[in-house]
Amino acid sequence: MAAPLSAPQFRAALKAERLTVVERAGWSTNRRPTSTGSWGPLNGVMIHHTASGDGPGIVGVCYSGRSDLPGPLCHGVIHRDGSITLVGWGRANHAGLGDDDALAAVINESGSHPAPNEQNVDGNARFVGFECVNRGTGSDPWPEVQLDAIARAAAAVCRAYGWGPHSVIGHLEWTNQKIDPRGFSMSSMRARVAALLAGPAGGTTQPPQEDDMPHYLSIGRSSWMTVAPDVWDAIEFTEEWSDPGHDHWDKGGAQFVAGPALFNGQVGIRVDGLPEGAQLQVMLSEVKDGKYVKDHDISEVIGTDGDAFQVVPLTGSVPPGRGMRVRVKHWEAGPVRIQAYVKALIWA
Repeated sequence: MAAPLSAPQFRAALKAERLTVVERAGWSTNRRPTSTGSWGPLNGVMIHHTASGDGPGIVGVCYSGRSDLPGPLCHGVIHRDGSITLVGWGRANHAGLGDDDALAAVINESGSHPAPNEQNVDGNARFVGFECVNRGTGSDPWPEVQLDAIARAAAAVCRAYGWGPHSVIGHLEWTNQKIDPRGFSMSSMRARVAALLAGPAGGTTQPPQEDDMPHYLSIGRSSWMTVAPDVWDAIEFTEEWSDPGHDHWDKGGAQFVAGPALFNGQVGIRVDGLPEGAQLQVMLSEVKDGKYVKDHDISEVIGTDGDAFQVVPLTGSVPPGRGMRVRVKHWEAGPVRIQAYVKALIWA
């Protein structure tokens, strides 16, 4: 919890993370009047998508607002080329009402972000907001340079306040009335932020690497696996394409890496039978002696009108004596099936 930075401090923090900063005239004093609510104490950073194309039009909307919602609608607009346009500083109409449990998770940086189900806290008072240009269809691509800029903007604010990556959430983690950002997982974004915060300002989003050469792991399952509802089910990988030394994947099982190890890669999941708009949650879990001992961030696959497909970045480490599994969960009555693969570089 912290008092807001000054506008020059905010701008300087962004530039220190090597962001290209564009300033819309009047941004530093563009804010909602105090009669509409407080600004601060601040607790975190919220990421949105614009549901639009790029250009001066969306900057104007975020600066001035709409007929139904006065501006500013965020503090910065992050463009597809990785630049950020500052449009406001102070209270902005971006977060709205959200869940007090979600706020508690941000404040405590617990590492677990519960699914929101209430609208009982004023988020406009508590979060710095970034609108990121994307149509939000789930198929509109996110350029790498833009994802890097989103992570740098979030890391800039976190570094300025001494927060960790779990102070960064998506709008969909604040309220069940929103789906943004769509097209990448917030767990993958927090991993990028964590990598930045592990080094000096303006550093790399890539995880640290050992001096020795990594192993390339490629495993998967092309056959369908039926996932039971309302339980965390570990994905069982049935095919091996690459696992030098055969010392990470437990053949025909769920573990994809054995500790001690550092890994960087992705898991791709295709889902059949998930209704449009419904969620399949994806989570990494550490296992020791056959028991789950630690869960990591949750990502989501959102159902579409056909098969849904999501690639979730994998970045992290496994302590000695532990393995890592990918687990999934849904809440649908009908049958839900998945296919999956893991491709990763592993430093053991």
